[in-house]
Amino acid sequence: MLQNDTQGGFVCHTKVGHPVPDYEFEIYQKDEVRKARLSEYKGSWLVLFFYPADFTFVCPTELEELAKLYPEFTKIGAEILSMSSDTVFTHKAWHDTSPSIKQITFPMGADPAGRLARAFGTLVENGALSHVDDEGLSLRGTFIIDPDGVLKTAEIHDNGIGRSAKELLRKLQAAQFVRKNGGQVCPAEWNPGDDTLKGGDLSLVGKI
Repeated sequence: MLQNDTQGGFVCHTKVGHPVPDYEFEIYQKDEVRKARLSEYKGSWLVLFFYPADFTFVCPTELEELAKLYPEFTKIGAEILSMSSDTVFTHKAWHDTSPSIKQITFPMGADPAGRLARAFGTLVENGALSHVDDEGLSLRGTFIIDPDGVLKTAEIHDNGIGRSAKELLRKLQAAQFVRKNGGQVCPAEWNPGDDTLKGGDLSLVGKI
């Protein structure tokens, strides 16, 4: 649902199980800049990976791990889209100078106006945190979107807490399994090939 905000823009409250909003933005990828929309990723899985800013400390460790696992994501039909409030020109400068970021081949989205971060609830604004320096930046938000454009997982971290790309890949695999195998659900620490559970099976109640 879209609502007018106090500055005349829009606020979108994105929820798990609902379609994600569609915005136009710029991306930097493989030394090229182009415009894109979230809707163009429909038909495949999308991992939307918000981080605070380029030229920082924790962010390159997360993005480097994602870059190393990127072939595993693409192998199962998923795209990764990183997103920060930096411009595509800052992305290029970072990519050209950082050994960690040089490894990235997935698209790096630019959200300088904070529209996507606000839509997904990761934008730090109006003194929401004690870290004043974070205002206008995004928290560490990770979202898995299915081929229909529906949000399947949402996770938001304080900016001092780095994420695990391996765990993100595992969650994506679980989301894909559940989509493909209606009625089956994945228990804690599930990995491909592990046993699953039948959702709604009352015979399991109290026996697990």
